[in-house]
Amino acid sequence: MGPPCTAATWLRRVLDGHVGLPEGISETQFFSWYYRLGLDWYHALFRNCPPDLPLVEVATTYFDSSAARVRIKHDIPRCRIICTLHDPVARLYSQYRQLRREGLLGEVTLEGAIESQRKWDGPGNMFSVSRYAENIRTWQEKFGDDSVLVLIDDDLEENPQAYLDQVTRFIGIPTINVGSSPLARGYIDEASEAPKSHKLARRAHNFREWLRQRKYYFLSERCDLLWNYCFGRGASLPPPDSRVEAELREEFLPEIEALETLLKRDLTRWKRGGRVAA
Repeated sequence: MGPPCTAATWLRRVLDGHVGLPEGISETQFFSWYYRLGLDWYHALFRNCPPDLPLVEVATTYFDSSAARVRIKHDIPRCRIICTLHDPVARLYSQYRQLRREGLLGEVTLEGAIESQRKWDGPGNMFSVSRYAENIRTWQEKFGDDSVLVLIDDDLEENPQAYLDQVTRFIGIPTINVGSSPLARGYIDEASEAPKSHKLARRAHNFREWLRQRKYYFLSERCDLLWNYCFGRGASLPPPDSRVEAELREEFLPEIEALETLLKRDLTRWKRGGRVAA
């Protein structure tokens, strides 16, 4: 349950077949968005999972949600929590591209998106989910340090196998050998284009969520060609201006240093910058 754009897609794909995942849907968002649908709705997503495998959910909307933390602690008190983290400036830019791709920001520049996000500081905000140290401390306080594994995407880029070994040991399943699999290349970032029509993209996003809420998972997950048509075909989104990147790195510096103290780890690469690409 790391924030958006921190290799959740890669982790879900590589765990598929080795753990029990929600059936027919990539992310349930149950404990953040759809809790009103009830536990029976949630349980039904795992009804066909093999009984001898641990159940795993990958959800990028839980990280900074206090409501999700309370609900998960109440309903699954002994679960294990995995937090995946990415360079906060690169992550923010990737989330911007993702929101642009699905029509949720309209035709706005990165600077315009940053300005609008600062005016709304609720869960899921590009800055709220970038408060890594604050959010991780809260998860640790709620579930205990031993039940929270923090992973850094730099390690995934450098050695996917070693990164994955941390996960399999933590959840107690046999080693998964990525070997020569395409997954061995590690980090996946798919949102590189703006939509040709942001209105069409927004409607497609809303329709996809409507399908998921009504359990039409087969349609939702099998319509990749339709979603790609609606979310793509526009201009490539350029990397952020060097001035904007420098300002963001200066803003995130105290947060990075707090995370270094919390994890007892050197994160100098996140301070230097120069790693945000189109």
